Amino acid sequence: MKGYFALLFFFTIGSGIAQKFEFGKVSVAELQQTSHPKDSSAAAAVLYNKGKTTFGYDQKRGFSVEHSFEMRIKIYKKQGLGYANYEVPYYIGYENLNQDVLRVTDAVTYNLADGKVEKTKISSDGKFTEKVNNNWKTVTIALPNVKVGSVIEFRYKLKSEDLSSFPTFLFQRDIPVDFVEYKTDIPVTYGYKQLLKGYGAGITSASKIESNSIGFYNATTTRTDMLEFNQVATTFSGKDIPALKPEDFVDNLENYQSAVDHELEVIRSATEPEKDFSKTWEGVTKEIYSSEYFGGQLKKRDYLDNELRQILGSAETHEERAKLVYEFVKTRMNWNGEFGKFTDKGVETAWIERSGNVAEINFILCAMLNRSGVISFPVLVSTVKHGVPVYPNQNGFNYVVVATEISGKRLLLDATNKNAPMGILPIYTLNWHGRLVQNDGNSEEIDMRPSVVSKTQTAVLAELDKMGNVNGKVRFNRTDYEALHFRENFKGVNSDQYLEHLENILHGIVIKNYSLENEGDLSLPIIETFDFSADNSAEIINDRMYVNPMLFLSQTKNPFNQEQRTMPVFFGYPKQNRMNITLRIPDGYVVESMPESLSVATPEGVASFNYTIQHLGNNIQITSAYTTNQMLVAPGFYSVLKDYYKKIIDKQSEKIVLKKV
Repeated sequence: MKGYFALLFFFTIGSGIAQKFEFGKVSVAELQQTSHPKDSSAAAAVLYNKGKTTFGYDQKRGFSVEHSFEMRIKIYKKQGLGYANYEVPYYIGYENLNQDVLRVTDAVTYNLADGKVEKTKISSDGKFTEKVNNNWKTVTIALPNVKVGSVIEFRYKLKSEDLSSFPTFLFQRDIPVDFVEYKTDIPVTYGYKQLLKGYGAGITSASKIESNSIGFYNATTTRTDMLEFNQVATTFSGKDIPALKPEDFVDNLENYQSAVDHELEVIRSATEPEKDFSKTWEGVTKEIYSSEYFGGQLKKRDYLDNELRQILGSAETHEERAKLVYEFVKTRMNWNGEFGKFTDKGVETAWIERSGNVAEINFILCAMLNRSGVISFPVLVSTVKHGVPVYPNQNGFNYVVVATEISGKRLLLDATNKNAPMGILPIYTLNWHGRLVQNDGNSEEIDMRPSVVSKTQTAVLAELDKMGNVNGKVRFNRTDYEALHFRENFKGVNSDQYLEHLENILHGIVIKNYSLENEGDLSLPIIETFDFSADNSAEIINDRMYVNPMLFLSQTKNPFNQEQRTMPVFFGYPKQNRMNITLRIPDGYVVESMPESLSVATPEGVASFNYTIQHLGNNIQITSAYTTNQMLVAPGFYSVLKDYYKKIIDKQSEKIVLKKV
């Protein structure tokens, strides 16, 4: 088994699920319903969701596509009121396209008043548009007079002249969906790949060939003519689709949401050769590299020369030069928080302003490394929240890092993150695979999984007194991604707040004389040391004392407590948590019994746990280490992980028994 896997695609050919809904016909029964019949925990539910994609025609512009959507939602609980503000993102990055492409046609709230259905329509100021970036806008449909028990309903249309892809149609939501239907009527001239994804939502699909005709204005004859053509009519449908609910250890919930995408594959013509739009990753990267906002920016290097000569000084080795350049770019440049594979204002302007998006900053890093003789290339990445690019397309990537090779070892760098040393990327970029883009646009696949195991090493020297109290010293040593995680979460946090947090997660111990080392030196591990005391750490019954050898470090809750799992388990990066505890027993007591040592490993090297305990004089020494070697584990492995963690928890809960002499 590999630590990553191909998404499960399903495509069930069969008859559609017949169910009739009519917009505007909300029943009293729907309004009287107080909870969802199949999911009583649901704060809201989609009663129906319909979509349809059709083609139009203009004599000058040719074909265009229109997507129509309508949805009815029932609000059951206060937590569901957020659905009254429904957001619709849409792409505006097409050339020669009217920007006002999305239109809300109807939006109504229904309530029950004196046993009758009361309608409240959306006003003109209930729809507003927000620009997210240069390519995307979001329309928010703000429905009025929504309360617990309301039913809301709306319709909108999205028109586009870009036929390369359709908006993703979601079958599954974070609330139950009672019925969903999506129809497409596509002229046979255009062939699309249908890409379905998700887990077990029970979607069926049926297709047929039928004839169609479109009326259009003929400028030559100044009259309306008819364009007749054959089309492929497809209907996707499903019912009683469960809510997609978050689970622990999931990379991006949307990766596993039941949905369908359409990507243009071929254009057929009776008079011209067939145009094949089937893309390879090689073709995608060549297209991206050819852009002035990608390859064109990487070729600009003269603006760096003055600073480069100053910072390199007498550095000779590639490692010295790479480190100096990396630290300089990190210090000089400030990331504006914008993702993207293309530059916005350009590298030269970003350099002058000392600020830019991720592409601008890492293109500067890449160019400066190459200028200093350290061969480097950009790497296209899809961040965890952006999802996994399952087929070759430009929109699959939204981030850029830099790959370089030093002493035969490839390192991935990102100068936007001021808390990361060389070779450590932001955790949100660790998402399966990236594409290294060479100077001619050719590319190769890059594994984004870290090869190094990040470690947290804990050393405890403790003494148990006759009253069952424990005091001693603790040292935490965190490396690589564990150190980055600490710096990202706690750098700059008020020390009193952090110590309160630390005392809470360590089961209420009292911390004194806390110190932190290497917070600013990213090349070194994070080291925390402190003194601690903990009252009533042992249970005393008559002449015996019962003490947990793991003290405050034992894991008490199994993170995998579901009966079954539908999504893969995401650990983020390989990691090891190792604890060494030396516990001095009080005078006047002897060891009557101790837990036995244990070694457990899952199949295929996914995870392992080792626990040893020994009695040496007045001391008991315990070593506990658990390691996960994979980023991502398939859901079929869930029961193995559940059993593995149960053994860890059971072992760490076993007690040492001391007898008074």
